[in-house]
Amino acid sequence: MDASEPGPMVSLRQLLPLPLAAAAVLSGGAGLAADPYVPFPSEESLRELQLITISCARDNSAASCSRSRELADPLMDHPRLPASCKDLLWSILEKAKPAASNSYQRREALSDPAQRLLLVCRSLELAKPEANQPQAPDSQKKSGFGFGGS
Repeated sequence: MDASEPGPMVSLRQLLPLPLAAAAVLSGGAGLAADPYVPFPSEESLRELQLITISCARDNSAASCSRSRELADPLMDHPRLPASCKDLLWSILEKAKPAASNSYQRREALSDPAQRLLLVCRSLELAKPEANQPQAPDSQKKSGFGFGGS
């Protein structure tokens, strides 16, 4: 057979199962298992990070800034936090370091993301309504403002 001559024809159907089979063997079935449920960070833990970051901004101390970075770092890898929350965490990680002078710009660069933390990083899951909550009785529909008449 000459190098310029085409080889035997192989159909797409013959080639398609090969990558699928290779992927199944290499993954070891890991893709089939559901990821374990990871709970959303508690509001208390986010509040603790918020307060310690504001303390770092105000006091400019190595202890509070180090603690702020320690609390923010594991949250960067949290799978359920939105990107906007991780942007705030990144800002805290970058700026939560003691500085030679505690300027207004430095304090604002830390306190602004800290103040927005609870709003941006909160869980967006709806709370389940209580089953025992009394429901309003279905009364006749009133028209207007409910003044007199039927």
